[in-house]
Formats: sequence, C-alpha cells, structure tokens
Amino acid sequence: MTNILIVDDDQGIRNTLEMVLLYEDYHVDKAANGKDALKFLKKKSDIDVALVDIKMPGMDGLELLEIIKKDFGDIEVIVISGNAEIPIAVDATKKGAFDFLAKPLDQDRVLITIRNALKKKKLSRQCKELSEIVNDDPQILGNSKAILDILDTVERVAPTEAKVLITGENGTGKELIAQAIHYQSVRKEASFVEVNCAAIPESLIESELFGHEKGAFTHAHEKRKGKFELANKGSLFLDEIGDMSLTAQAKVLRVLEEGKITRVGGSTQIDVDVRVIAATNKNLAEESIEGTFRQDLYYRLNVVPIHLPPLRERLSDIPLIANFFLDRFVKKYKLPAKTLEESAIKSLQSYSWPGNIRELRNLIERAVILAKSSSITKKDINLYTNDTSSNDSMFNSETFEDFKKVSEKAFLSQKLEETNWNVKKTAEILKMQRSNLYKKMEKYNLNKPN
Repeated sequence: MTNILIVDDDQGIRNTLEMVLLYEDYHVDKAANGKDALKFLKKKSDIDVALVDIKMPGMDGLELLEIIKKDFGDIEVIVISGNAEIPIAVDATKKGAFDFLAKPLDQDRVLITIRNALKKKKLSRQCKELSEIVNDDPQILGNSKAILDILDTVERVAPTEAKVLITGENGTGKELIAQAIHYQSVRKEASFVEVNCAAIPESLIESELFGHEKGAFTHAHEKRKGKFELANKGSLFLDEIGDMSLTAQAKVLRVLEEGKITRVGGSTQIDVDVRVIAATNKNLAEESIEGTFRQDLYYRLNVVPIHLPPLRERLSDIPLIANFFLDRFVKKYKLPAKTLEESAIKSLQSYSWPGNIRELRNLIERAVILAKSSSITKKDINLYTNDTSSNDSMFNSETFEDFKKVSEKAFLSQKLEETNWNVKKTAEILKMQRSNLYKKMEKYNLNKPN
C-alpha cells in the first residue's frame, strides 16, 4: 500500500486531505509540525510521498524539505502554499520538491500531483535497480569475448538515437540488454515501455500499440493511450517482433518513418518521439526474404544488430554466473555458506542449457535449497538437471542447429577420451587439422579431466 504523510499545522486541512486520500485507498499518517514529522520518519521510513505546508510554526516547510531530501531521499515531497507564498514554493521545487499545491486545495489537482509523484518515484527506483543490474547481473555477466564485445556495443550505441535489433534464444537476456541501452541513454529519465508482441492477440495489437478512442470497438468505453504514446520521449521495447502480423508491421513502419500515430477509431495524428529497440528469437533476415517479415521494416530496425549467444557457446562464463546465483540464493534464503565443487562446475559446463541463463538460475536455486551439505557436488547437479547424459542433452535441443552442436561436442569428447586426450592423434583419426580441433575444444570447453 502507498504511504502518504501529511504535515500541516492546520487540523482542518490535515483531516480533509486524510479523507480524500483514504477514499483513494492510500495509507495516511499525519503530523502537526516539522519536528513531529521528523520524529515519525525516524520510526517509520516507508513513506512514499509527503505533503508539507510551507508556513508552519517552528520548523517551516523549506527546512523540513531540506532534511527529508538529505536523510530520507526516496520520499517525494509536495509542498503546500498560500497565494502569497508561491515564489517560495517555486524555490522549493528547485531544492528538490516534486511540485507545489496552492491553497485553497483542489481535490483533483491533489490526486493528480500525488500520482505523478509516485510515477517519478517508481521510475527513480527502476533507474537505480537497473543501474545495479546492468553492472552486476549474470545475464550480461562474464569475461568471455562475446560478452565483452556486447557490453562494448551497448556502451557505444546507448548515447545515440540509433535503432537496435537484439537477437538470441529465449532466456539469453534480450530484455536486459534493451534496458541497459535505455538507462545509459539521454532518455533514461523517461519511460521504458515493453510490449511482448507474441503475447498479444492479432485483433488487439493495434489498440495496444497505438491506443484507441472511446467507442472504437466493443468494450472501448473510454479512450486509451497506446504503448507508443506511453513511451513518448522514452524507449519502446518491441519484444518478439518476429511474431507480429504483416498488417501491424506495416503500421509500425509508418510510425518509424513519420513519427506520428493515429489511435484506433480516431483520425487525428499524434506526434510521438520514441526510440524503438526490437528483439526476436527468429532469423528476420531469412524471414524477410521468405516474405513472412517485411524487408523494409527489417532494414529500419536492424541499424545496430546485437546478437546474444546461447549459454552453451560461452561455457567459460558458467563458473562466474553459477557462483553469482549461488551467493544470491544463499543470502536470499539465509542459509550457511555453500560452494560449488569443481566436479559440479564441470557438470554444468557439459550441459547444453536449452533454457539458457533462466534454466541455470533455476537449477542453482534448487541446488542451494536441496543440497544436504555445504558443498554442492556433481551428484547434486546431475540430480537436478534434466539430462545427465549426452544423449539426453541431444534430444532436449530445441532446434536442429542446437542438436548438431551438442552431438558434435559429445562426438569430439568421446574421440578425445579414446586417445587419452592426445590432440595430435585425435586430429589424425578425425582427419582434421590440429588447429581446427583446438578451436573446437575451446568452443565447447573440452578439457582433459583431472
């Protein structure tokens, strides 16, 4: 529940505001002066918004504002002022107040201002969380060349207005990369709006993207903004855009070209300033040739391509990611420290990970909870994985390309075992260059067991 603190020496105003806010299902606390307000905040720091009168005996509203912003920075402060105090209220916004309300108070204005303050608070929290995630999240954590190259691209493209197309299998972290681009761009203070194109029925996709006017269709009882309008001045993430119908693709292309949208059932064009970041698990280059995806839209979106490799292609990152999750879940469940034995790491690196990071995260979480000792062993890992043999890994592959990669790894591992990991002899048997075999071994992280 949202917590509002009212600080005003006028009991009538405190009570009136309380009634209005309680009706809107806000939790309300009250203080008659700045000193009482600070005492309260030291005991209860989960206040979201504080309504603070400027003119109060003792500590005035400006002094209270400065202390709140210094010691309770997450609280959004809205100052209340009389007409004669408007210049002071304007000065308060320069010192960190979200906005000011002039007396006599208008109920609608009060509620709208509080909602806007809560939106800003939510956005600030998201910015903070994303800055932490981007710099320390396992989905883009790693020291493999592939990940370092991706992070370099993100850093270079984020400050620009270039459109980005992110490709990769499910669970590789496409949304996180989109968020990283947004929160490192000049648009970071505006909205990051996501649309999962695969989850919206074709009959509703246009309304979802462009909004609709009242009466545009059955159940359209009031006008509604679409995602493009909601993302104005910010970024719009079109996830799984490869699942969008050709009709919707044509309308998205038009918006990208003209910078205008028309709501469903409307005729007025509305300007939108949006950076579009798209993502897909499909090969849009091939689909554009086959005619299942618009080629002109593909070229519009694919200004800067970023491909996220599946986890099986960056096996050297697995120890880092697995230990990250290990520490996270040990702390989350308040358990004694646990470690991953070398045999467990090897087992993780021998698996194909069709579910990518998401699957690894779930496996480590289960292992942390269910492992009986402080050391997580190969046996523990094999107990929780869906496939404990190469054959199982092969048949858990999602695509023929995945199957080929898993089976090639199993084949090479077997041949190396037969020669006791004699690379020269194995290369001769396979009739391939030794340098090529070394490249394959590095790709699949094939090393002689200790």
